[in-house]
Amino acid sequence: MPPRRMPGGEWDGVARILVTEPIDEGGLEVLRRGHEVVALGSCTPRELLEHIPAFDALVVRSATDVTAEVIAAGRRLQVIGRAGVGVNNIDVEAATARGIVVVNAPDGNTIAATEQTFALLLALARHTPDAVASLRAGRWERQRFMGTELRGKTLGVIGLGRIGQEVARRAQAFGMDVCGHDPFLPAERAEALGIRFLPIPDVLGRADVLTVHTPLTPQTRGMIGSAELARMKPSALVLNCARGGIIDEAALYEALAAGRLGGAALDVFDREPATDSPLLRLPNVVATPHLGASTREAQSASALEVARSVAAILAGDPVQTAVNLPGLSEREWEQVQPLVRLGELLGRVYVQAMGGRLGDVEVVAPELPGRGGEWVAAAAIRGLMVGVVDDVVNLVNARRVAAAHGIRVTLATSPSADPRALALRVAAASAGEAARSVGGHAQPDGTLRLTDLDGMPVDLAAARFMLVTRHDDRPGLIGRVGTVLGRAGVNIAAMLVGRRSVRGAAVMVLCVDDAVPPSALGEIRAIGEVSSVHSVELPASLLDAGR
Repeated sequence: MPPRRMPGGEWDGVARILVTEPIDEGGLEVLRRGHEVVALGSCTPRELLEHIPAFDALVVRSATDVTAEVIAAGRRLQVIGRAGVGVNNIDVEAATARGIVVVNAPDGNTIAATEQTFALLLALARHTPDAVASLRAGRWERQRFMGTELRGKTLGVIGLGRIGQEVARRAQAFGMDVCGHDPFLPAERAEALGIRFLPIPDVLGRADVLTVHTPLTPQTRGMIGSAELARMKPSALVLNCARGGIIDEAALYEALAAGRLGGAALDVFDREPATDSPLLRLPNVVATPHLGASTREAQSASALEVARSVAAILAGDPVQTAVNLPGLSEREWEQVQPLVRLGELLGRVYVQAMGGRLGDVEVVAPELPGRGGEWVAAAAIRGLMVGVVDDVVNLVNARRVAAAHGIRVTLATSPSADPRALALRVAAASAGEAARSVGGHAQPDGTLRLTDLDGMPVDLAAARFMLVTRHDDRPGLIGRVGTVLGRAGVNIAAMLVGRRSVRGAAVMVLCVDDAVPPSALGEIRAIGEVSSVHSVELPASLLDAGR
């Protein structure tokens, strides 16, 4: 990602990070390495709005609502981190529109949530909470608390992500048959894990125990309602250790109270705290106050995971835990990063050296690992649009900004293409104009070279300051341009001319030590053979990042 700039000035070298809820000290130590951290035990919505304009990063847990209003007030915000799995307390859409990366800690509480699921299942199946209460009251009621075994029963899992898969593994160890459904997991992968992959209605009909492990989204809210519960066996047990709201609590209460279900175990509720939930008054319900991630190990792991992700984003590195950026591994990033730099450089060169309105853009790239092509395309869009539009433009929101300005971006890949070459083709913005292009190559030593300018072959290392002319190839023209630059005190470091025919149309690129003053540009533009002249200035960090 590009180096940050403070509002109204250059990047000051130190990020300010606001932590609004307690997180493990190990995570705070990671954040403090080179950054200023303000850790609050709690923070009201009003206090958050007052504090957030001065911070570059925000780290929260589940009690802080990061609303669109908060995000709009966070003028310096680059990243928002959630020390936990879900991000339902963060307005991800608003953050994405502002170009703010949102990261979470999806792995930190996987085992804790898995074990909590089984703790509640066993407690429900064996009536453990009531048996404990009875014994403490001085009663010895062995016959009253007759339970049921898990062995031989069918567990239905809706949501086969990290936690759902871990729950399935443990269920198999208990001798349970497992079936499940997930819209994003291939059936072949589920079968390889020993999970019978079925449509949701079939899962509901087969399950002796149903557990849900999906995120809470508009699509999953209330996904288990009256109609779904009616499909289940009257003896079935229902569990929710994922997110409150996935199961319709009114429908669940009605089914349990009427004896149409055997019982329910809940760690989460639609509205929390849920001390007044009518479900708590039912004898066939076991419930805990959202303890899925409440282990020392999970808190430490989540804090470390989100802290490392926040620090990586501030350093300009990709992370796997960004919910609004394509995930890349470190190995994939090593392959993709040179082309990300090249993509932004080509975009900047195009918009400064070609001029004119932007039409639809095609990014022509080699085949890249994972979702690397999306990073390269986003970088190219950033290069094309940064400084041209008023919006903040970065890798998070580049496509969104382009779409808002009516520009369609496509990615064309070829397995046989040079793995270090890239090209941008920009369609004509209106009738009578021609499509234009710019191409380049990322060298192994980190140098970025230009190889094509508007269809003219060139081969020159990009420099911070460049002058690009389109002209008729005539004797003496190069000398006349050099004379103008000499009078202006501009030193030429390198020069290259590209042409397709003798005395035909040509392009010249001059790498110079300083920006060319407007007066000199005017003189060059007045030379008869010159059809256009443009000054290009590139960020030094973009050129130096790979060296």
